[in-house]
Amino acid sequence: MFIDRKDAGEKLSKALAAYRDKGALVLGIPRGGAAIAYYVARYLNADLALIITRKLGHPSNPEAAFGAVAEDGSVYLSDYAENVSEEEISDILEREKKEIERRISKLRKGKPLPNISGRTVILADDGIATGATLFSAIALCKKKKAGKIVVAAPISGQRMVYELGKMVDDVIILETPSFFYAVGQGYEYFSSLSDEETIGFVEKWEEERLKKAS
Repeated sequence: MFIDRKDAGEKLSKALAAYRDKGALVLGIPRGGAAIAYYVARYLNADLALIITRKLGHPSNPEAAFGAVAEDGSVYLSDYAENVSEEEISDILEREKKEIERRISKLRKGKPLPNISGRTVILADDGIATGATLFSAIALCKKKKAGKIVVAAPISGQRMVYELGKMVDDVIILETPSFFYAVGQGYEYFSSLSDEETIGFVEKWEEERLKKAS
């Protein structure tokens, strides 16, 4: 078990040591993934940015995702989407794309994603449950022709490691409990991050980069 995201991020960073000083780009999945990405990027001396994705909630139960969409429009749909009409999917996609625009403006200050083409991209989150938002982020990275795609998280289910292994070049997951039911089960202290806290991790990394350069 991890104490908190700082503890998890620092431990995950060491497991990613092979990518240190290799010019990697760490993309954190907000909100919780921003904290993990910060510690990973700092340790690896890598670039850092937030990648914006949104889950697609089922009309009858918005908390249950039937897929996800990434900021470039890349869509992942699970088998659960078979019970959702094309019209409903279209309406939900339109709504979530508007929310993505809002989050890009808020969390990334409207800046575009850094160049991904040909680079080693590390997708970082604080844990992987259904994987929907992560799958859409992977699709985005493939469309933008990333040189290598690495998925890194402190915790996930065992099956997820297998599924991701078929999709990306490298998967680094520290804990894969046999009975996995929620990301928070791997943490002693686990709470939601606000937009301000999320932005704060990126700003802190930017400040540290400037100090190193001066």
